Amino acid sequence: MIDTTFIFLQHYWWFIISLLGALLVFLLFVQGGQTLIYTIGKTETERTMLVNALGRKWEFTFTTLVTFGGAFFASFPLFYSTSFGGAYWVWMAILFCFVIQAVSYEYRSKPNNFLGARTFEIFLFVNGLLGTVLLGTAVATFFTGSQFSVSKINLTNLSNPVISSWETPWHGLEAALNLHNLSLGLAVFFLARVLAILYFMNHVNHDQINARSRKQLLYNAIPFLFFFLTFVIWLFIRDGFAVNPTNGLVFMQKNKYLLNLIQMPVVLIMFLTGVVLVLWGITKSLLKTYTKGIWFTGFGTVLTVLSLFLIAGYNNTAYYPSTFNLQHSLTIFNSSSSKFTLTVMSFVSLLVPFVVAYIWYAWKSINVKKIDEEEIRTETHVY
Repeated sequence: MIDTTFIFLQHYWWFIISLLGALLVFLLFVQGGQTLIYTIGKTETERTMLVNALGRKWEFTFTTLVTFGGAFFASFPLFYSTSFGGAYWVWMAILFCFVIQAVSYEYRSKPNNFLGARTFEIFLFVNGLLGTVLLGTAVATFFTGSQFSVSKINLTNLSNPVISSWETPWHGLEAALNLHNLSLGLAVFFLARVLAILYFMNHVNHDQINARSRKQLLYNAIPFLFFFLTFVIWLFIRDGFAVNPTNGLVFMQKNKYLLNLIQMPVVLIMFLTGVVLVLWGITKSLLKTYTKGIWFTGFGTVLTVLSLFLIAGYNNTAYYPSTFNLQHSLTIFNSSSSKFTLTVMSFVSLLVPFVVAYIWYAWKSINVKKIDEEEIRTETHVY
């Protein structure tokens, strides 16, 4: 007998995971901005203004990343053990990038900083570059697959109760050698820079910074659109990892991800709306003295990424395919927690709107006044 409640919970939690992933991509504007500190800031004061504009938001990104990982662990533990346990080199690299980011914001302007501010600014650049590219590359494997095997029978082997095994010695780093994966990684990198530029235009009150930001917007929007369209077009024409709903067998289906969009019209509308909003925010910011493009492009980013996550896991699709053995691929049905766990977590998730409201309130409080040179000179806490 089909347990419709359990199926609903599995779909519900994939939506929560997808939403967190979409919010994380938007908040990566902090990482994107860190790669532009020397491009847009030409004096020490200007660079300090940019670092402080980002420093007031970096914890939102870090918290969302941790929440994303924690929610994945609780709702789909088999993915967590397979990816985080097998592709550990790429996840360790991402973790290292975020650790040096936290250290940099804490110590960049500390008295007696023997490493110098420049050293920590280099750390911020590394976090902005590798953090975005590696995250985008890792997410791309939801569509291209990875070489791993899963054998739940191993739980009965007391000497080696390991369910998942990675079948390459690179443990996740091989994903960066796949051009389709890399196209999404680079798209995320340039999108983060575009969002950062729009954020600077909205939050920093400085004529020279705004002029340079508007100029850099075009330079970063073009490669973003190139890599994003490369990834999306490639995605829609490639075979996808479909799941037979009657027996759970995984098979390759032509144009699977394009079919998912067509067969889920609500997701299709979300995707198209998101793309239009991203382009609208960028275009309006280029053509006019406009400073609110971050909100159009930011909301569009959330809708677009959310749609991509949904077509990866919904409509009988394997969201974490195994190219080593198709039948070892992970779906929202064979990798989720128990019905009881998902039910309890669902009650806890009812608090999410209150958390979002608090984040919005904190954001507005922090942004009540635009950053300018006078504030940097008088502020007691400077990053």
